[in-house]
Amino acid sequence: MPTTEVILTEQIHNLGVEADIVKVKAGFARNFLLPTGKALAVTPATLRRINILKAKRAEREAKELNDAQELARKINKVTLDIELETGETGKAFGSITAADIAEKLKAALGGHIEIDRHKIHLDRPIKDSGKHEVSIKVHHDVTATVEVNVSAKGAAQAEGEGKEDEKAGSFKAKAKAKHKAPAKE
Repeated sequence: MPTTEVILTEQIHNLGVEADIVKVKAGFARNFLLPTGKALAVTPATLRRINILKAKRAEREAKELNDAQELARKINKVTLDIELETGETGKAFGSITAADIAEKLKAALGGHIEIDRHKIHLDRPIKDSGKHEVSIKVHHDVTATVEVNVSAKGAAQAEGEGKEDEKAGSFKAKAKAKHKAPAKE
C-alpha cells in the first residue's frame, strides 16, 4: 500500500502531536487528514511553517504540565476515609479498588475534577484496614500521592446476621429431610 508523509497540525491519538512528520497511508491522508486540516502535505513551504506548529505544541504542553502540577498539589492535600466491610473475624468482605478511590477523590475535590481510575496505581486492591499511600499518575512527568485511611465496619452487624443465616440454614435442612422420599431397599 502506498504511504505518504504529512505534518500534523494537532494532536491525534495513536498517531502523533503538532509538528510531527508521520508516515500514513495515502488514502487516510487524502480522505481524512488533509481535508479536515489535521495535517499538511510535506512541501518546502509547509516545512517552513513547522516552527509555528512547534511553538503551539510547546505552549500546549506547558499548559498541561502547569495544570497537572496544580492538580497534584490539590491531591497531595487530600486524605480519604473509606470504610471496609469486615466479618466477625476481621476478614474483609470486599476490597477497595482504583475505581472506589477515584469516586471518593472526585467527591473530595468538589465533584468537578475527575481522575481516571487507570491513572491510580495500586499493586493490588486494598483489603486491610490502616493507612495506605496511593500514587496517582496525573501527567507523564507529575505524580501525586493521596493518603487513604481504611477503617473496618460491620463486625457486630455481621455477627448477628450470621446467627440468623445459621437458623435459616438449619430450618431449610430440616424441611428437606421431611420431604425426602424414603430410601428403597
